[in-house]
Amino acid sequence: MSTTTMIPSPAETEILSGERFEFGENWRSFLSVLDDQRIAMAEASLQDMLEVSDLRGVRFLDVGSGSGLFSLAARRLGAEVHSFDFDAQSVACTAELKRRYFPNDDQWTAEQGSVLDADYLTTLGTFDVVYSWGVLHHTGAMWQALDNVMPLVADGGRLFVSIYNDQGFASRCWRSVKRFYCESPPLTRRLVLGGVGSYFKARSFAARLVSRPARFATPRERGMSAPHDLKDWVGGYPFEVAKPEQVFDVCRAKGFVLQRLITRGGGGGCNQFVFARLSSLGAGSLAPLTATARRGPER
Repeated sequence: MSTTTMIPSPAETEILSGERFEFGENWRSFLSVLDDQRIAMAEASLQDMLEVSDLRGVRFLDVGSGSGLFSLAARRLGAEVHSFDFDAQSVACTAELKRRYFPNDDQWTAEQGSVLDADYLTTLGTFDVVYSWGVLHHTGAMWQALDNVMPLVADGGRLFVSIYNDQGFASRCWRSVKRFYCESPPLTRRLVLGGVGSYFKARSFAARLVSRPARFATPRERGMSAPHDLKDWVGGYPFEVAKPEQVFDVCRAKGFVLQRLITRGGGGGCNQFVFARLSSLGAGSLAPLTATARRGPER
């Protein structure tokens, strides 16, 4: 009787060696708590940051789709969606959401691929919205990853990325915590997770005492789950950071104009950027998104 030896994928090899967090496993667990309210919140966060009411007629690329929640949100808003992720379990999560909500839909594709694989990216074409929330800084080559996604944005299209804020010494400490977590056995991981969770609760309580909001990201604003987001934060390795002006300078040099910016104000978590790619139709002109513009409040 012959036996087949399963060769681990590059992501699985890095996980086994402690060089990468099990992102896909965490997302698989997250799907058990996903509900309509979380999906609606994810949709609203896309509408708010992109300043649209819907994404009908828009081609949307989800770079590092993770759980697939934001691919689902974009599809529900009317976009034609292409999702990819380096982690096979993350791809499976995205495929599961497609099966649940858009079975046999030819306007949403999900596959395995790497943002660091230039040959793969050249097969994708260009998109009206290229979305990569909290992904590029987990590749181990953040600046290359950012450079790789910019050509995927069509003329007048939008690049929506979030990247961990550079806190200097604090960021170096968090990097050590994350690496230690990934290299540790399960019991030690649980202890580290509990310790960090207690630290954030104490910090949030102290902030309320002095009437200051905590700076740490609030996952519920995007339909996420606090326990899963905490695990992603503690274990999220590889881990790179950037100052907002660094991201701005890199994108501006490639013909992008900053449209939206939300920073952490020097604290932890992700800075969020929405850039528009200058259209080749004319100097300084921007081809609008096909989606219906979102109107602001009447004044």
